[in-house]
Amino acid sequence: MKILRILLVCFSLSLGLSTLSSNQVQAQCAMCSLNAENSTQHGNTQGKGLNNGILFLLAMPFLVGGTVAIVWYKKFRHKETKSPIL
Repeated sequence: MKILRILLVCFSLSLGLSTLSSNQVQAQCAMCSLNAENSTQHGNTQGKGLNNGILFLLAMPFLVGGTVAIVWYKKFRHKETKSPIL
């Protein structure tokens, strides 16, 4: 069992490092930022749409997590029992 865990960690690390060192990933980020900068200079609204899309993608995990937390809290909270005063 311990060997399987070590192999899984090594595989995950190698996969993560190979993804980070990829040239395509870095090129896409530079292309997106260049596109956003150029679109705002010439009066286009593509940059604003790109920023709105980024904010939408950023907000969704927080909204889903918050909803799950609220539902979990309301379902599993314990109601206080009143003890008689002696």
